[in-house]
This record gives sequence, structure tokens and C-alpha cells, in this order.
Amino acid sequence: MFKKKEILVTAFALFSLFFGAGNLILPPLLGFNSGNQWLIVTIGFCLSAMVIPILGILAHAKLQGTLIDFGKKISPTFSLIYAFFIYAIAIALPSPRTASVTHEMAIQPFWDISPWLTSSFYFGLVFVFAMNRSKILGILGKLLTPAIILILLFVIGITIFSFPFEFGTTMIASPFTNGILEGYQTFDAIGAVVVGGVIIISINLRHTDASYEDKKSLIRSAGWLAGLALFLIYLGLILSGALAHSVFDADTSRTALLSGLAINSLGSVGNLFLSILVGIACFTTAVGIVTGTADFVKSRFNDSQTAYNITAVIGSILGVLMGQFNVGYIIAVALPSLMFIYPITIILILLNVVPDKYGSPLVFKAVTIATILFSIPDFLGSISTIAPAADTFSWIPLQQYSLGWVLPAFIVFVITNMIIRNKPE
Repeated sequence: MFKKKEILVTAFALFSLFFGAGNLILPPLLGFNSGNQWLIVTIGFCLSAMVIPILGILAHAKLQGTLIDFGKKISPTFSLIYAFFIYAIAIALPSPRTASVTHEMAIQPFWDISPWLTSSFYFGLVFVFAMNRSKILGILGKLLTPAIILILLFVIGITIFSFPFEFGTTMIASPFTNGILEGYQTFDAIGAVVVGGVIIISINLRHTDASYEDKKSLIRSAGWLAGLALFLIYLGLILSGALAHSVFDADTSRTALLSGLAINSLGSVGNLFLSILVGIACFTTAVGIVTGTADFVKSRFNDSQTAYNITAVIGSILGVLMGQFNVGYIIAVALPSLMFIYPITIILILLNVVPDKYGSPLVFKAVTIATILFSIPDFLGSISTIAPAADTFSWIPLQQYSLGWVLPAFIVFVITNMIIRNKPE
């Protein structure tokens, strides 16, 4: 039913909703620190920042519901609590971070303006877009995303060819797992379960007569295209950072490195391009988060437009309040919540993607419980004031990499499915 143009527009919209502050500022410094291990780091980063999020979109294509549906096989109460935490984290951390990044990279280099003023104006515009949500898909897909991709490719292309193809020694002890954990900070797995719902609702508003299979095909195709675009951009940004190892100081910040790459390659014009890019990329993500959260609250109050409007106002106010802090502070504050909620989100995405015969309610419950239990050490370890001794949980496989939940979740998944298959009819 859907033409290639519609698939492309939806893919662009997905890309823009994913691609925000973290997607821009994290990869270059990751590449800078990875040195000659940049490709290994890229694979790890893309696993958590590209593969898992796109699987989240494929899960949305299958469910075609809301975030509540991701955990419905566990229990309605769990689904509601999980959704509440996801949306609370989304509007309190990654959404405001987009304003902070915009201020540091797109406003501060040109104007001496208070971050309060930047975040106030920024989230005022976010609110305007959120109140015109039926037009979001078209605006993002047709106008903003092509601009993001063109500017990115231009900056990356010139940056790569302006440095010798030489790499320094890695400063990362475990490149692959470090890449995975850095990918957490993009919030894209959370973004997938949040903005995927925005895409579903936008498609339903635009194509009221489309069948389930037609919409599933559209979302899956658009998801793979968006994933390919994310991979190419991440690869380019990480490689750019790795090639710049001899140009910047070892203690350079994320935003300073990204700005420096643009200026080194394109001069003041590069800084202007980067400022435009940062503003657009961050803004589209903030719109997706606020809109997705407002959609969720609206659905919990009998499709009340008033509930939607109030949530959009609250989301914008939170954005103003948190958005005036610097990027490094927001990233540090976000770490504990990510170490706990991200593994649960990854597991729910994977369980919703696997065939239904392997994802029974019992499997959902057992695997999720195992994931929660074995995520607690990572959560505690991320809070410096209560972090346990280093060897307290050393008996858990992969715990030294803050991935102690992975093997237990997999083992429980296999054992639970074996029990179900061997159970007498």
C-alpha cells in the first residue's frame, strides 16, 4: 500500500527522533579514546545504540500499540510502573540534555546568553511542535532530517580526509564493552520504546484505512533504513575522533572535541554548520520525547486532550529547569538510572521481537526478574556514595564489565523455554 516515498519519509522521521544530543557528542570522544581499537569500539557502540533500538522499532511494528504493550505479558501493574519510569526518565534527563547541548555548542560560541534563556526559548518551541503533533511526521521526515544527514555527511567527509589515516594507542581497557556502555548514554533503547509509539500514532492519524500488515511493513522497512543511516553516521563520527588523536589534548571534553573537529576541517563555516546541525538534531529528539510522554498520559486518561496538553506543559517546564545544567552534569546524573532501566528495556525489546512461541508470559516473567536482580549490582556500583567493594559481586560473569545481567538472563530464557516445551500437554 505504501509507496517508497512514504517509507523514506517515515525512515527520516525515525532517524531524526533517534538522533539527538548523545548521538552527536558521544561517538567522537569514544573514537578519540579508542585509538587503533576504534572499529571494535564502533561494533560495541552500535550494538547498544543502533541494533537494540532498531529491534525496538521492529517490536513496535509487531505490537502496534503503546509502551504499555511491551510488558503486558508480565502483568498490567508491571507495565504501568515500567512505563512510568521510562517516561519520567525520558522527560527528566535526555530531553533536557538536548537543550544543554544546544546551548553549549550552538548558542554559547556565538552569543553570551544565559542557559536559562536558551532552555526557555528552546522548550517553548518544543511545546509548540508538541501541540501540533499530527504534522510531526511530515515536518521531521520531509524537512529537518534531510538537513541533518546532509550536514553530518559533509562534516564527517571533510574531517576524515583532512587527517592522516593514522591511529594512536587506545586509552580504553575493554573497547567492546566500553562501546556498549557508552551506547547506553544515547538513551536510544529507551527512545525506541518511546518514539516508536509516536510513529505508530502519527501513521494512524495519516492513514486511517491502512491494515495491520501494511503498517507493519512500513515500520519495519523504515526502521531498517533508519538503522543503516545511524550505523553510517556512528562509524563516521567514531572514525573522525580516532583520526584526530594527535590534534587535541587528552582531557578534551565531548562538546569541545566535536566543535574542534568541525572548526579544524571547515573553519568558522564548519562551526556554523555544526551549530545548525546540533540545534536541529537535538530539537527533533526533544519533540519526540515530549510528544511520546504526552501521548502516553493521554491514553491513560481516556484520550483526554487536556491530559495531553498538561503533560506537554510539564515536560517543557522540566526541560527548562534541567536544561540549564551543563552536559557533563546531566550525563553523570543519568548513569544510575541507565544502569538499572536499560537492561530491563533491552530484555523487553528482545522478548517482544522473538517468535511468540519463545516469548510466553512465563518466559517474560522469569527473564525480566533475572535481569532486574542481576542489574542491581551495576546500579549500586554507579552510585559512588553506596557502591559496594569491587570484589563483592565478582562471582557474577561479566560483572567486571557492568554486564552481569546478560548471562543470567540468557540462561533463564533457555531453561524456561526448555521447561515449557517438555511440559506434558
